[in-house]
Amino acid sequence: MRPVEAESWRYSVAVPATEKDHVSWEDLAAMVADLAEQVRGEYDVLLVITRGGLVPGGMLAYQLGIRNILVAAVEYYDEHGRPGPSPTFLQFPADPLLRGQRVLIVDEVWDSGTTIHAVTERVRQAGGLPTTAVLHYKPAHSSVPGEPDHHVVATDRWVVYPFKNGA
Repeated sequence: MRPVEAESWRYSVAVPATEKDHVSWEDLAAMVADLAEQVRGEYDVLLVITRGGLVPGGMLAYQLGIRNILVAAVEYYDEHGRPGPSPTFLQFPADPLLRGQRVLIVDEVWDSGTTIHAVTERVRQAGGLPTTAVLHYKPAHSSVPGEPDHHVVATDRWVVYPFKNGA
């Protein structure tokens, strides 16, 4: 992928999942800037989903001026991209930290959507008001109701981020 102006990131690609999109650091910066423009608003807290959401979530927090950052450590996919039976919560914020809060939930990709959907439901159960934001959305792979509130790219390709091993 070549660095482009943030507004030109909106596109859809229908290709086999074996094809890969390699995201450079410059691409990532442009995508996060696009996402920041989409989600501008009032949020009380940013909730990043580990591990993939940490880097874009941190970058987004700087752009939005958000200092209250919480972490949801969730395991669903293994190191080879194979899903488990269901998401396992390794760490999640206590309910009082979310109750009545406008929560921006950030992850790098909505593949099956299972992880971010589970996090969103936990935020709702805690009394929070969730909004979801991802860099990449894979509509053909999604297996949960709905879609992200905000996303930059819709694709079916395997996405390789610069902050992951082998990038």
